[in-house]
Amino acid sequence: MMDKSCPTPEPFKAMVGNILFLTLLFFVAFISRYIFSPLMPVIKDELALTHGQAGSVFLFGSIGALVASVCSGFVSSRLTHRGTLILSTFLVGVTLLALTSRSSLWAVRVAMLVLGMAAGLGLPSNIATITALVNRQDWGKALAVQQLAPPLSLVLGPLLAVALLAIFSWQIVLACLGVFALVVSFVFLRFGKTGDFLGDAPSLSLAKAILSRKSFWVMIILFAFGMGGQVGIYAMLPLYLVTEHGMAGEFANTLLGLSQISGLFMTFFAGWMTDRIGEKRAIFSVLLASGIATILLGTLSGAWLVFVVFLQPALIVCYFPAGFAALSRIVQPNMRSLASAWAPPMAFLLGGGLFPTALGYVGQSYTFGLGISIAGCIIVLGSALVFLLTLLEKLEEGC
Repeated sequence: MMDKSCPTPEPFKAMVGNILFLTLLFFVAFISRYIFSPLMPVIKDELALTHGQAGSVFLFGSIGALVASVCSGFVSSRLTHRGTLILSTFLVGVTLLALTSRSSLWAVRVAMLVLGMAAGLGLPSNIATITALVNRQDWGKALAVQQLAPPLSLVLGPLLAVALLAIFSWQIVLACLGVFALVVSFVFLRFGKTGDFLGDAPSLSLAKAILSRKSFWVMIILFAFGMGGQVGIYAMLPLYLVTEHGMAGEFANTLLGLSQISGLFMTFFAGWMTDRIGEKRAIFSVLLASGIATILLGTLSGAWLVFVVFLQPALIVCYFPAGFAALSRIVQPNMRSLASAWAPPMAFLLGGGLFPTALGYVGQSYTFGLGISIAGCIIVLGSALVFLLTLLEKLEEGC
């Protein structure tokens, strides 16, 4: 596969600037979807949505991510990973600006579908580029930096909503993010050279090689637990705090944003832990601990609830550096971009789409707390699946 002009892997310190730029692109794709969580109480009231309809918005985003991820190899094999990342970020900006002229449930659903497609195109190229740029022994640290994007998005999203909703409509908040995404895409087009190598288009032989691996399907389930515990909970937490615990919307969003700050440094701890104890032990420890915290999130109240609101995201964010490092070791490098293109979006359909939708309908029929506690039990029990993983010890050269 060396005819693809793969970059020569270098030490982490030499690639920090490039990794930070890739992290910015991931941040744009992530916050564009999860800004809807802190905005959801306002959108729900303005559009007269039920809890179930509010949760379904995130399902459309996960469907879009899955559909685009299946096709991402065709795009990156023609545009290169760099071109795919530019297209993804540009699509985010255009979609957010287009939504400002529409105010209906279906307009929001369609926007989330397209935003999910943009993310589905970009994430596989992001992961493939980082793991091609950096030496194998530094993957944990490099992916820890890249995984700053989700917690940073989850911190800034609620705080941005609190600041701007006091002055502007939710449509203007989305317009500001849309303009930012367009600026980032043009800056990367002008100055970014990272990822200037071709991806691998899906083929029957590669698909069979990946889909026949038990570890591939185990990773989908593990990622579903990680995504459900992070973004699935996050998506519906404002509604949970407002409707079942009587918090004001501004206070709930402020609490939500501040609770995610820990993720900005816990990812570095997770990267260090992954490099020290290995991917499998790190994944098991994180899912077990965060599952217990999720159960408590659905059962406690008062000051203890506030404490767990801060604890749970600090634990679950540690899954992703270990998870993506493990995903990069279940196949050889020539299949890595396809594995990264297929596994996270399939998992996201479960953890980031069906999960908040189910929480919405459980909250509508029973209580949000019950749904959150059940999810925590599933994560605790499912953490043992990590020991079914088979990780490759000898990786071939290439990207």
